[in-house]
Amino acid sequence: NGAGCHCNISTLEMRQPGGLEKIYEAIEKMGGKHDEHIYDYDPTGGEDNKRRLTGLHETASIDKFNYGVAHRGASIRIPRQVAADGHGYFEDRRPSSNADPYVVTDRIVRTICLDQ
Repeated sequence: NGAGCHCNISTLEMRQPGGLEKIYEAIEKMGGKHDEHIYDYDPTGGEDNKRRLTGLHETASIDKFNYGVAHRGASIRIPRQVAADGHGYFEDRRPSSNADPYVVTDRIVRTICLDQ
């Protein structure tokens, strides 16, 4: 399934008590921009990730956005302990191993913080 460059994401609100609600809000925003994220998460505009994000071998399908608690086959994984604690962070499992971390961070911030 190839290597990915998973990205752990949190804001101050997500790390505070009750932050799980903010995590779900951010994930919903990311789901609405799935195609833009796939394009930015791979220097070839998603072409390399097509071979990795097959929906098999603990990867999500490149064509479908999904998320879940402790779900290693999802686009976005919420760690089990975060769900139990009600606050923390989440993991975007879609970036390719050759992704530019600055481009990935820019895309995430624009989506969840700036509503772009």
